[in-house]
Amino acid sequence: MTATATLSSKFQISIPKAVREKQQWAAGQEFVFIPKGKGVLVMPVPELDQLAGIARGARADDYRDRKDRY
Repeated sequence: MTATATLSSKFQISIPKAVREKQQWAAGQEFVFIPKGKGVLVMPVPELDQLAGIARGARADDYRDRKDRY
């Protein structure tokens, strides 16, 4: 699927209908913008209930902490 949009003079972009429907995005949904090189990754911010169980089975003894970063 290829879709394009134009940045308005108010720096707004309308997400094409085909993209909204395929991703099941709705009006009022919150998004995060993550810079990636010369582009931007746009992702919906998940609701709290969507995160339930996301770390199930994760090992608490084998993780990186801030103190071991350079």
